[in-house]
Amino acid sequence: MNTRTDGSAVRIGVLAPLTPPGWVQAGQHLLAGAELAAREVNDAGGIGGRPLELLVRDTAADPEKAAAAVDELARLGVAALAGEYHSVVARAAAARADALGLPFLCSSAVLDALTDEPAERVARLAPAQSHSWRIYADFLLGAGHSRIAVAAAPSAYWASGTRILREHLAPRGGAVVELDMSAPVCDELAGSHATALLLLVGHPEPAVPIVRSVRRDPRLAGIMMGAPAGQPEFAAWEAALGGDGAAIPFLRYLPERLGPLGARVAAALRERLPEPPSFVAFEGYDTIAVLAEALRSGPIPSWPDVAVEGTRGTIRFSRTPGISVWQWAWPPVQVVDRDPARPDRLRVLHTG
Repeated sequence: MNTRTDGSAVRIGVLAPLTPPGWVQAGQHLLAGAELAAREVNDAGGIGGRPLELLVRDTAADPEKAAAAVDELARLGVAALAGEYHSVVARAAAARADALGLPFLCSSAVLDALTDEPAERVARLAPAQSHSWRIYADFLLGAGHSRIAVAAAPSAYWASGTRILREHLAPRGGAVVELDMSAPVCDELAGSHATALLLLVGHPEPAVPIVRSVRRDPRLAGIMMGAPAGQPEFAAWEAALGGDGAAIPFLRYLPERLGPLGARVAAALRERLPEPPSFVAFEGYDTIAVLAEALRSGPIPSWPDVAVEGTRGTIRFSRTPGISVWQWAWPPVQVVDRDPARPDRLRVLHTG
């Protein structure tokens, strides 16, 4: 047990996309949750009598910037790393942290291969992409969609998502059609014979113009659009698209009903954020709560020994087949959309 009471802070480095081209709202929500948890840890006496201090670094969705931040934070003597939203960026941070022997609890990135080799000191709160995107594929099949078109930007993350969907749908009679992104999307989609289009692209560009063009094309009136990566979760989506952004299902990692801790944290987050807290804010809170508890037992978290009551359930880590890091298996998964009658309200369509 760490019992030092000399007042020196226990430092945790926090990585988040806080400037473009990073998804800034996601970074702001992640940081709001992390800062709330840190304040509560300090209000309760810190870690072994020492205050907890967060050193925040902006990754701007840049893997090289994230790796450089890991090096800097290691030189500053952080006890652990936390955060990051973008999967490709988190992968770069995880590789560098693992090489340095620095504990890293990834908050939100879902790419299965977060590290190339099994990593002892890297753990993850968010569900692996293969887990949550299969749930999304089951939702599509249940909704009557078996021929799925994808508009995918070049990225290891989007390529992985496309592969997961194809491998899950094919044995169940489904198919994935990849659209040529160099051609007009609506023309490609009209000729694809697909009944659903998945937006595997960045927000706001090119997601917003694609949605607008599909909504206005009479050939595509029956097409359902989806965004498994969660682009419609944040208020900026509604602000940009209004009613056009409704009825576009996405993945969210929250339970059907929050327990007492989750409800209390939700209320506190509403005071810190200009819009309702997203699941990313809860991931940020849980990340710091878990690290604080783990560091109370020693300088190096023992992930298999961690058991922390988080905002969305009891958090434990295990080795999961196909996943190279210690994984919480699994957070709750929902498929949600914005209600066409009230785009500011979310509807739960499916749970897994």
